[in-house]
Amino acid sequence: MFKLSSQEIMQAVHKGTSERVRPIAMTATAIIAGLLPIMWGSGTGSEIMQRIAAPMVGGMISVTVLSLLVLPLIYGLVLQIQERFKYRV
Repeated sequence: MFKLSSQEIMQAVHKGTSERVRPIAMTATAIIAGLLPIMWGSGTGSEIMQRIAAPMVGGMISVTVLSLLVLPLIYGLVLQIQERFKYRV
């Protein structure tokens, strides 16, 4: 068994994340594009539907940022910590 360096771990996390950018962005864009007419619509029941659509749009934006930036960073840091403790004997 060999020890992975912090740089190798972060490169692997970066490569994995970069492969997921397009599918995540396309999914979020499609969902947000479908919710925008509901948010801007007027008519019968539109007040209730706007209250449902607005948090969903915010949620889609925040989950996209989380899944592309925050979670990979946390995952890389956890792997680095595990790698340090694995070879402490």
